[in-house]
Amino acid sequence: MTNTSAPAEDYRGFAIAAWLLALGGWAALAYLVSHTLPSPGPRWLFFVVILMALTGTAAPFVRYLNRRFARGPVPSSVLLRQSLWVAFFGATCAWLQIGRTLNLSTALLLAAGLAGIEWFLRMREQARWDPGTEDETA
Repeated sequence: MTNTSAPAEDYRGFAIAAWLLALGGWAALAYLVSHTLPSPGPRWLFFVVILMALTGTAAPFVRYLNRRFARGPVPSSVLLRQSLWVAFFGATCAWLQIGRTLNLSTALLLAAGLAGIEWFLRMREQARWDPGTEDETA
């Protein structure tokens, strides 16, 4: 009997990218916080660096959750996008905290909005017809 299931996806490149993003992001963030003044240039660099650091840090957790709860193998691009949503949430919360406008309801609404966007994107991906996967007769 032959195994007709889809081959397991290789996530080594994704893991290497996650490690590089996390280590580079946290190292740059430590340098930025300890050696610069909060002028506009380093402040924007702070948001870029925290986006890198949080993306790399969230990537292994996102992969684990998708491996545990997803119905099938998830492409690395989807894992990276979901990690970016987590990082975008963290960076946006940091930006809102600068103006003292971050509170629980704002954070929950932001999280619900980002989760809704991801849910719609996943539904769109699953609804796409791929002529190579099913033999549909007309």
